Amino acid sequence: MNWSDDGIVLGGRRFGEGGLILDVLTLERGRRSGLVYGGASRRRRAQFEAGNTLALSWSGRLDDQLGRFDVAEAQKERASRLLDDPAALAALASITALLRAGLNEGDAAGSSLFEATTLLLDELSNPDVWPALYVRWELGLLSALGFGLDLDECAISGANDGLTHVSPRTGRAVRGSEAEGYVDRLFRLPTFLIDARAQLMPGDIEEGLRLTGYFIEGRLFASVHRGLPPERERLLKRLAALG
Repeated sequence: MNWSDDGIVLGGRRFGEGGLILDVLTLERGRRSGLVYGGASRRRRAQFEAGNTLALSWSGRLDDQLGRFDVAEAQKERASRLLDDPAALAALASITALLRAGLNEGDAAGSSLFEATTLLLDELSNPDVWPALYVRWELGLLSALGFGLDLDECAISGANDGLTHVSPRTGRAVRGSEAEGYVDRLFRLPTFLIDARAQLMPGDIEEGLRLTGYFIEGRLFASVHRGLPPERERLLKRLAALG
C-alpha cells in the first residue's frame, strides 16, 4: 500500500549505511515513520532537519509496519533560517521533541496539530510573537491529546469572568478572590491565554510555561513514565536569559 502527504520533520535516526528512519507529523495521518535510503548522506541531510516541511510518499506492505519514504525537495526549510537566533532554535527543538515524545505512531490526534504547529514554526522568525504563540500551542497540545485544561469558568462559582488562577489538581480555572485561603497553591493564569486581545504583562510567558509544563509532565508524560524532554528545559533557560 502507499500514500502521499505533507509532513513536518520531527527527527530521525541513522539506519544501516547511509539510511535514515525519519519521524514526521503528517497532515492527514498523524505521526508517521519511514526509511529514507541515503537520507543520512551529507548531500541530503540538510533537507531532513527538524522543523522542515516535506512533500513525501510512503510505501510498504502493511500500514502498521515500517515502510519507505520517497521525499521530494523540502517545501519549507526552517532551521537554516534561524541559525542566528538561539531562542527560536530552542523553541523549534522543543516543539519537535514534545511531538515526538507525546504522539504514538499513527495517532490520529497528531493531524489536528499539524496546522497549529505549522503556524507556530512559521512565526519563529518573529520574536515579538512566537513566545505567546508557543504557550498557546502547548495548551493546544494538551487538549488535542485528551488532557485539556478547563479555562472557561470558575470551578468554585461557575462565573466566566475575572479568572486568575488554575488548580494544579483539577486543571480548572479559579477566581483568586474566591480562593483566598489557598491561592498560594494555585498556578497564576495569564490573561492572554483566555483573551486573545489581552496585552502581555511582565512574567506572563514564564507563568504560562510553568502552567503548561506542569500539566504536560503530570498528565501527558506521567502516564508513560517520562519527564519533560530536555529540549523544553533548554528553551526555558534561553527565555530566562532573554528576560
